[in-house]
Amino acid sequence: MNVRTAVSDERQAAEIAQPVAWHALPADAVLARLETSDEGLDLDEAKRRLERYGPNQLPAPRPRHPVLRFLAQFNNTLIYFLLSAAVVAAIIGHVVDAGVIVGVVLVNAIVGFIQEGRAEEALNAIRDMIAPHARVLRGGRQHDADARAIVPGDVVLMEAGDKAPADIRLLRARNLKVDEAILTGESVPAEKEERPTGTDAALGDRHSMVFSGTLLATGQATGIVVATGSGTEIGRISTMIGGIRTLETPLLVQINRFGRIFTLVAMTTAAALMAFAMLVHAYPWADALMIVVALAVGVVPEGLPAVITITLAIGVRRMARRNAVVRRLPAVETLGAVSVICSDKTGTLTKNEMTARRIATSDGESLVSGSGYAPEGAIGEDDTPPNRSETELVRSALLCNDAQLVEADGRWSVLGDPMEGALVTLAMKAGLHPETERSSWARMDEIPFDAQHRFMATLNRDPAGGGRIFVKGAPERVLAMCARQAASNAGATEGGETELDAAYWRRRIAAAAANGERVLGFAAAVAPAALERLAFEDVETGLVFLGIVGFIDPPREEAMAAVADCRSAGIAVKMITGDHVDTAAAIARQLAIAHDPRAMTGAEIDAVPDAELGAVVEAVSVFARTSPEHKLRIVRALQNNGHVVAMTGDGVNDAPSLKQADVGIAMGRKGTEAAKEAAEMVLVDDNFASIVAAVHEGRTVFDNIRKVISWTVPTNGGETICVVLAILLGLALPMSPVQILWINMILTVTLGLVLAFEPAEPNVMRRPPRGRNAPLVTGFLAWRILFVSILFTIGVFGIFEYAMRSGQGERVARTMVVNTLVVMEIFYLFNVRYLHMTSFNLKGVLGTPAVLGAIGVVVAAQLAFTYAPFMHALFESAPVAIGDGAVIIAIGVVTMLVLEAEKALMRRMGALRPADT
Repeated sequence: MNVRTAVSDERQAAEIAQPVAWHALPADAVLARLETSDEGLDLDEAKRRLERYGPNQLPAPRPRHPVLRFLAQFNNTLIYFLLSAAVVAAIIGHVVDAGVIVGVVLVNAIVGFIQEGRAEEALNAIRDMIAPHARVLRGGRQHDADARAIVPGDVVLMEAGDKAPADIRLLRARNLKVDEAILTGESVPAEKEERPTGTDAALGDRHSMVFSGTLLATGQATGIVVATGSGTEIGRISTMIGGIRTLETPLLVQINRFGRIFTLVAMTTAAALMAFAMLVHAYPWADALMIVVALAVGVVPEGLPAVITITLAIGVRRMARRNAVVRRLPAVETLGAVSVICSDKTGTLTKNEMTARRIATSDGESLVSGSGYAPEGAIGEDDTPPNRSETELVRSALLCNDAQLVEADGRWSVLGDPMEGALVTLAMKAGLHPETERSSWARMDEIPFDAQHRFMATLNRDPAGGGRIFVKGAPERVLAMCARQAASNAGATEGGETELDAAYWRRRIAAAAANGERVLGFAAAVAPAALERLAFEDVETGLVFLGIVGFIDPPREEAMAAVADCRSAGIAVKMITGDHVDTAAAIARQLAIAHDPRAMTGAEIDAVPDAELGAVVEAVSVFARTSPEHKLRIVRALQNNGHVVAMTGDGVNDAPSLKQADVGIAMGRKGTEAAKEAAEMVLVDDNFASIVAAVHEGRTVFDNIRKVISWTVPTNGGETICVVLAILLGLALPMSPVQILWINMILTVTLGLVLAFEPAEPNVMRRPPRGRNAPLVTGFLAWRILFVSILFTIGVFGIFEYAMRSGQGERVARTMVVNTLVVMEIFYLFNVRYLHMTSFNLKGVLGTPAVLGAIGVVVAAQLAFTYAPFMHALFESAPVAIGDGAVIIAIGVVTMLVLEAEKALMRRMGALRPADT
């Protein structure tokens, strides 16, 4: 290398740093632009460039101080509200209860702190994907270099099993296939060659490039480094992840809104009530303060956040049993609000097992039954064996093949290329035994597949003693090598051959491709008996075309049912894949993702401005040949349309959109660590059906949270209204502050908790999803809270007045009020267990073990409260007569009947959506 001036250095740095379509440039133009040669940089120049461009690693973000991260967990309206409740409890002397509330706040903060720390590991997982070492040419000599020291202009040598250390433009490639699943999502390794591609080629079509972090599956390669560190494709993705702000889940948004409104109302009411008591009724300020404290104790649902957390945790456990592992607790509820699922195709909606679906010879076409690698099925619709042309084609596919099938525990898998494995399965379906055939037709020599010549050829010894050449490859390439075609019809020659009908085969190939199938062509030729080494000139011309085979990765049967469930639940399914558009559209039609699924490519998405993308993503069901930027734009457009979006993914390319989505779902089996760390949920079985099962659980969780709120708040509301009315009317309080606290304490830890264990209501998946901005407390729920609060207030004052008129005294009257409230709550619990249907059914009456156990605890506690002397001293309670107890139970029964009648009326009026809509 010549010595360069500082000006030259700056010009070179600017040229290398700017975006360049390296894949579209010829190799000599790449070398010239990077001012290097195929012998690599000299050591001094490599050191200069390392100082200029920095090490080949992804920059680490500046971490937030752990103390600040921990304190941020308390920046929440509901947390402020809880701490206020703790202060109130401490003021009235209930230090234990105040300690419990503070404990709940601390536990929530610690859990949030830990989960947030895990979320930041997504970037670290990507950084670890860069190869640690690489072989480079420096001054024409090989060096084993630290990957961090690689610079643009370095020449890198790679072979099968190596991980690419940077983005590399190929100079030479031999039989090269690269596993790019982490970037494109395609399960089949991509074929590579040094020939440049088009400037606008999608990432998966840039066959002249090998990208950082991808794995060489077969072959050898020499290439020149064109991008390092954050300039690589993986680096761009890392930058995108770092720039995405984690969204608040709908539940957290709604709880914060609920907490703000609730706090404002409670504080305003308390202040007004204290002023009224002092100014109108001339209460001493200390007495007025204690009344306000009683009101605060009654109105604050201090146990609600803890019960919601427990409800979410129970949802996590249920989802785990259905192969969905939740990494962040709020994601459980968010799943219930999902209105769009953006799913990868390969392995999620499909089996990730290539299957030979179609076989075509000059005599006609046959469909192949069965799917996957299991040799179950047949060629054609009936049990008739394949004809001679089909048998010759299948034998050729088996012999020009390096794959093997293995069976373990009833599951078949392939060792080798997936499409070659599908051909072995096809041969077994045709009645051929792979080991027997390969032994009888012993292979003498071969030409391995190479992206440059696009075919594989083998020389086999004929059992009769002659030689036979078999060829498979891209159908257009194999057709160009043939002069005749095999046939068994009347126009064939004695050897079963006829003139090649190229137009006929082009129609067959186009028809298979239109059905989303990958197509291979097959040919054969008789070889001289003396031929022992196979050369290109032996196969370039004069072959006999045998036919084509179409392959498809079949959809999962359970995915079809799951997509149907999504449609009935009002959830749209969008397929976003790196695969070809025809293949993706064909699978979408088989899955019935939409009535007539529209498809578009990533290149077409680029042509749509952001302002118009929202309308496009609503109408399109299939997005193919997509990049990380495309996926991110699609998810954001759907969110801007008001959707709650779940996004599945497995590769590094999916990590930005997984983080952006409301619920990111990573694949457990084939997913990269980067995808798992960016996601809120991991599918153990990589199965789309498990997502739908998780949505079912998410809806159940949200229903249970609403049940908890609709049960808890009216209790507090009834107590509050009683206190307010007593002050406004100048009456004695029907309950003392300590008795109010007893009711809240005994009911929250028993009846309030059992609603978290409620099973799903029938037809939960036949209701449309709730909107992103739908309030936590709906119009019906607000009415129900008010109605039940008033009902409880009537019951409280009714029984208090009954006791006082009976001459039983204030102490017995208050004890009867406490028991009446508890009994009404028990009957209300049975009512609220079904929000969308009547509770008068066998399951509703019998309850669950959790419900019955909790009622048993409450009854025992109330008996102690009413009849145990030590409880009389603590809570100023008194024994109640058996007859009065019957009256209290009767009030509970009437409450249940009134609430069921109200629920039926609401359904009739359309205010409460029935379960079967």
